Amino acid sequence: MPTPLGERVRELRQKRDLTLEGLAERVGSSKSYMWEIENKDVARPSAEKLAHIATALETTAEYLLVGDGEQEEVDAEDTAFYRKYRKLDAPVKERMRKMLDILDDE
Repeated sequence: MPTPLGERVRELRQKRDLTLEGLAERVGSSKSYMWEIENKDVARPSAEKLAHIATALETTAEYLLVGDGEQEEVDAEDTAFYRKYRKLDAPVKERMRKMLDILDDE
C-alpha cells in the first residue's frame, strides 16, 4: 500500500508526463527504487534523495512529505521555482524579470 509520499510522487510524476524511468533519470536513481517510493510503505528516502525527487518534480520536499490540497501544491511549485531563480546569475535574473514584465503587460 502506498504512503502519502508515494501517492504525491506518483501524482506529480504523472501530472508532469514523466515515466518512472524518466523520473529515475532526473533523480539519479533506479526505476525500481522510484517504483518502491510510489508503491511500498517501507521506502524511506534520505533527505538528499527526497530533495532530488522534489527538484525533479518541481516541488518541495515539504510538500511531498506533508502537503495536501491543490493550493499547497501551487505554493510548493512557486517555492521550487523561486529556489531555482535564486541560484541564477544576475544577468539571467534580469532577463527573467524583463520577460515577466512583458507578460504582465498583456
